[in-house]
Amino acid sequence: MTAVSLSRAGLVGDLALPTPLLGGLSPQQFMRRHWQKKPLLVRGAIPGFQPLLSRAALFALAGQPSVESRLIVHRDAGWQLRHGPFAKGAFPPFKQPRWSLLVQGVDLHVDPVHELMQRFRFVPDARLDDLMISWASDGGGVGPHFDSYDVFLLQASGERLWRIGRQKDLSLEPDVPLKILSHFVPEEEHLLQPGDMLYLPPRWAHDGIAVGGDCMTYSIGFRVPQRASLAGELVQRMADAFEDETLYRDPAQAATPTPAAVPDALHAYAADALQRLLADRRSLACALGEAMTEPKPQVWFDEPTGDWRPGAVALDRRTRMMYDADHVFINGESFRAGGADARLMQRLADQRSLAAGDVLRASEAVRAILQDWYEAGWLRQGA
Repeated sequence: MTAVSLSRAGLVGDLALPTPLLGGLSPQQFMRRHWQKKPLLVRGAIPGFQPLLSRAALFALAGQPSVESRLIVHRDAGWQLRHGPFAKGAFPPFKQPRWSLLVQGVDLHVDPVHELMQRFRFVPDARLDDLMISWASDGGGVGPHFDSYDVFLLQASGERLWRIGRQKDLSLEPDVPLKILSHFVPEEEHLLQPGDMLYLPPRWAHDGIAVGGDCMTYSIGFRVPQRASLAGELVQRMADAFEDETLYRDPAQAATPTPAAVPDALHAYAADALQRLLADRRSLACALGEAMTEPKPQVWFDEPTGDWRPGAVALDRRTRMMYDADHVFINGESFRAGGADARLMQRLADQRSLAAGDVLRASEAVRAILQDWYEAGWLRQGA
């Protein structure tokens, strides 16, 4: 297999080389042996790892309306779930056992967390979702459950005991605000310390319990498009761009004694309309790329603080950018691209930055687009 490399520092590097992040496996080996197949426990995945933001900073994020957060408290009487944003006085005492704060999408708000996410880009960006941080007091957790997506669980501070198993009985506890398995049967136990990491494929049941308190775990999660909802979104996007004003005609329609019956000819007309829509492969490619790069509803971009000057650029941490053979996609928009311009844009998408020389040598059309993206807050000057 040909080795592929990403040249920017901080990315995964040569995909054929072993890395401590994956326990001495190369990204290529990990994807063949473990991805969507079996768990992997990595001791010292990031040696000497320290939390990328403090407990106080994490709790402050949970107070912002634009940040999705949850507070989970486990008492003898049962489980309690509240959704943020949270005021400063909304949290139980830190020494109170069995409670957790979960803050979603921290990579969208904190540059070092976004940079950590780049280390997992041996998986396509179309699948990489976000990084959630959970803080827990002693005994805190969210109960035994399973996810429909792959996840890397990186221990940032404190200790967490993970119990995992290939659960066949997926029945859930009734009348509980969380999806907790009723009959969890663990097969393995692993105590994770800072820098350790556990990878779990979809539908592997797991239960993580904080040991000793002040436990912070980073969860790198992945997007799992659902067939029906993806199809619905793609058809809607394609229909909006579909330019066929052909009107339904039925000159052979006879007088009918059953006026409420839908005519067979109309059935055929509708099926033909859908077939014509889906036959436009270019439109389908555009719709898919736009859907995969559409920012989440709570995401917005800041206006730039200075005027545009052609030079080194880097994508904003909130920007999603991808490409295919004919298009470049960014934040839900698509652009046709070919030749040198396409190769430059593809490099920007892969590396998330361009050197000053690349920008200065780019065509006027590319520089104009980069300026538009800068003014929209999608990229910033300097790499």
